[in-house]
Amino acid sequence: MKQNFRTTILLAAFIIAASAGGYAQNRKLPTIPQKKNTDSAAPVTKPEQVRSTPVAKGPDVYVVGDVHTTGDNYAGILWKNGMEQRLTNGNSEAYASSVYVSGNDVYVAGVNGKVATLWKNGKAQSLSNGNNDVNVTSLFVSGNNVYVAGSEKNTQGKTVAMLWKNGIAQSLTNGNNYAEASSVYVSGNDVYAVGNEGSYPNVVAMLWKNGKAQRLTDGTYNADAYSVYVSGNDVYIAGQAFSQHHSIAVLWKNGMEQRFTNGNSDAGASSVYVSGNDVYVAGYICDAGNKGVATLWKNGAAQSLINSDYYTSASSVYVSGNDVYVAGSGDYNAATLWKNGKAQILNKTRKLSDATSVFVKEP
Repeated sequence: MKQNFRTTILLAAFIIAASAGGYAQNRKLPTIPQKKNTDSAAPVTKPEQVRSTPVAKGPDVYVVGDVHTTGDNYAGILWKNGMEQRLTNGNSEAYASSVYVSGNDVYVAGVNGKVATLWKNGKAQSLSNGNNDVNVTSLFVSGNNVYVAGSEKNTQGKTVAMLWKNGIAQSLTNGNNYAEASSVYVSGNDVYAVGNEGSYPNVVAMLWKNGKAQRLTDGTYNADAYSVYVSGNDVYIAGQAFSQHHSIAVLWKNGMEQRFTNGNSDAGASSVYVSGNDVYVAGYICDAGNKGVATLWKNGAAQSLINSDYYTSASSVYVSGNDVYVAGSGDYNAATLWKNGKAQILNKTRKLSDATSVFVKEP
């Protein structure tokens, strides 16, 4: 089943501008009539030639998510610079959860029907056989290796945390407990995945490094890890912890927990990105009316991205140069991209939709 902040219940994973490129046209100058030269010593002046200067191409911004079609059906969507491309036909419950660009290749991970799917340049590759319920949450490309994180239900009805490498499935948990992998990141030779394992009320936020499990919480309260980012020797993980009444937005750095909210209202952190000395986290905070507000934290300081009558949330953050991009659900419950805090609705029909991942490729 598709899981994100808009539809999540307790411990469900957050799933977690048109390009300005152009050119100046070369224009042929009109012929300038020449005066008859009566002075043989006077030079003939030729018209000056004007050369056009190409306009610098901006970055390509890729966003993935889903758009409602009919009934319970959704279509998996890729937006490139705001232009929409359907990855599925909309006749089943489908979604795209993560995007990654490597060289000239665009990779998207998601689910089509009950099949875990990887799209490369729009061509689908099945990662599962469709016999069991699956959830696909995250994608990372390192060299020639493509990693996809998620979960698959086993014959006992338990979800198993999964990692696919180049289409080959690897179970991160043994299937005795409910578990899910929500994010994957590769740094050097190390593969990091985060998620959760356990049953309510003792769900534990988890980190797997090269398949070896490490608990981020002790199980005395429910918690979940949604996103992982590695910068140098530091491992940053965004997620949620649950108090007696409300969820709390949390960031773990090298296993040390930092709480961004006080537990007076529901909140969650779905994505983390590190740029230089700055740590960006995307998520949501519920207001006094229990309505989610898409939120971006920079070094722990919260910024509301929107003032809306709708429940909104931020699912993914990416930093490129001086620009901060956030993907999520905004006004009209529509897929939205924020660039430096300015919102762009991606689904022009404003249908029920969501944006779950953003990736920026510089020219």
